[in-house]
Amino acid sequence: MPRAGLKPPGHDPVRGGLRALAELIAWIAAPIALWPHSIPLAIAAVLFLILPPAIFVTPGDRPGGDGPITAPGIITILSVVAHLVTATVAAWLLWPWWIAVLVTALCLVVVFTEQPRWKALLNYRPR
Repeated sequence: MPRAGLKPPGHDPVRGGLRALAELIAWIAAPIALWPHSIPLAIAAVLFLILPPAIFVTPGDRPGGDGPITAPGIITILSVVAHLVTATVAAWLLWPWWIAVLVTALCLVVVFTEQPRWKALLNYRPR
């Protein structure tokens, strides 16, 4: 992971902001899309999106510190991908096509802007 005094690639405010926006869309849109079908499933979806990234953390990836359970970088990457897929699918289910296109474009941009961070995360293995 990064040497002392260096910022990991994921700490770029623009990339982090785009990722955070996509995650926020997933957190909001998933339960709204699922609520009419199953309230417990809507609640479970939110928990599935929020809890794993809060519990399983790749050391050095967060500016605020590490989480309770050390995880390999691939876990962090899979969590981001789950958020992006959820945001995209829920947007197409809920909103007009032009909003869904914007959300899809945002999620695709996040995939490309996350590449330096994902490469660094793939090189990390917990001891």
